[in-house]
Amino acid sequence: MAAAFIHGMILAIGLIIPLGVQNFFVFSQGALKNRFSHVLPIVVTAAICDTLLIVLAVSGVSLLILHFIWMKTVLVLLGALFLLYMGIMSWRAEPPRTSADIPDDRKTGKLIGYTLLISILNPHAILDTIGVIGTSSIHYEGARKWAFMIACIAVSWAWFFFLALLGRLVGKLDHTGRWVVYLNKISAVVMWAASILLLVSSF
Repeated sequence: MAAAFIHGMILAIGLIIPLGVQNFFVFSQGALKNRFSHVLPIVVTAAICDTLLIVLAVSGVSLLILHFIWMKTVLVLLGALFLLYMGIMSWRAEPPRTSADIPDDRKTGKLIGYTLLISILNPHAILDTIGVIGTSSIHYEGARKWAFMIACIAVSWAWFFFLALLGRLVGKLDHTGRWVVYLNKISAVVMWAASILLLVSSF
């Protein structure tokens, strides 16, 4: 069982740590907010979404999706368009204002909704989780499968909390908000590159 847990941790680290849309967003929000409690809903939402995808993958949904080629094609096309659009939105994002740090239920709701979109509709998250974690879990049964799944989920939660805390540290060092603007630009480029790579590698 320990081997399955370690396997899950290593695999999850390899999939989650690389820079991506979800990671950049959590990090930038951590840098933007003046209190960690303000970014906590975003962190929890991203972690819950990843947990849901991991549970679905380990439970066998990956086999169903990979069985239908057309389903993967649809995911890739919609995902590429989604990444292109989100890249444009990120590039056009205005510099943060001091009022953005004031808690607002409507703003928090929008940020949670955005987090849901980039987590659930992100084709890389779906293909990595369903395709890699799901297929890897086939080798385990019973308690070992549970250990594998729990390890993947634990790494996901720990990583998002770490990103938000790291972003908060950056935010404390930057009082002008320029770093967040640069992060948005980098995030946009990452989204566009991910969209192109997704199409090239899938067709």
